[in-house]
Amino acid sequence: MKSFLLGKQGYHNVLSLEKRGLKLARTVIVFIFSIIFSGLCFADGLTVAVASNAQYVFEELKMVFETTEKIPLKGVIGSSGKIVSQIEQGAPFDLFLSADMEYPQGLYHKGLAPRRPEVYAYGTLVLWTGKKMDLSAGLNILKSPLIQKIALPNPKISPYGRQAVQVLKQEGLYEAVNKKIVYGESVAQVNQFITLKAVDIGFTAKSVVRSPRMINQGWWMEIDPETYEPIAQGVVILQHAQEHNLLAAEKFYAFLFSSRAREIYQKHGYVLP
Repeated sequence: MKSFLLGKQGYHNVLSLEKRGLKLARTVIVFIFSIIFSGLCFADGLTVAVASNAQYVFEELKMVFETTEKIPLKGVIGSSGKIVSQIEQGAPFDLFLSADMEYPQGLYHKGLAPRRPEVYAYGTLVLWTGKKMDLSAGLNILKSPLIQKIALPNPKISPYGRQAVQVLKQEGLYEAVNKKIVYGESVAQVNQFITLKAVDIGFTAKSVVRSPRMINQGWWMEIDPETYEPIAQGVVILQHAQEHNLLAAEKFYAFLFSSRAREIYQKHGYVLP
């Protein structure tokens, strides 16, 4: 049986190979653990509170984000005012897509959001009906005896409702049609009134009538943007995310300002900042 003796150089080569092997093994282990840790961090996903005007655009944003980032999103839909009340009472929401900037700014000033909100899009107001009618007369159609019920989101808790009231006052129609107004809790409830034909016509968001679900339902006209203040819609990361899932929240927040998200906003009728 032959034996082999390593020279000094050979001995160092073997040590070098062993060191490189150990280094590679450590790198692989760190990589595997980082994947596992990342998966554990994102396993529960994010809970996003969404103003009801953005219900349908959120569905598309959710689909694209979950496909690319593998982070699950759960949307909770409601009026901005109601969502804020829930957040103030401790609801475990990670982000808030509001129908205005006032509500998320209020959360920031109360210490319920660690960072200032930003505008992600501007909303547009429309008049929508599920009943076949000629809208060429514009807003004056609201004075017609054929129109008995006009739906508006509650202006006390819905920015779209506040702007609808502003439009009616700006056009000198509010006093004439006030008795016809039926208030919905949110844009979503107004949409329900209109699609079920429980009202004759109503004010809602353009993002609703442009959504795949509603695009062929009823008739609508866009309200002149000169008759109401721009509806600046803000997004903010909330304290719950800061304490529990900040990395995932920051990923979704960044996505909301990406070129892909901006394409989706425009598709749904929003105006870009």
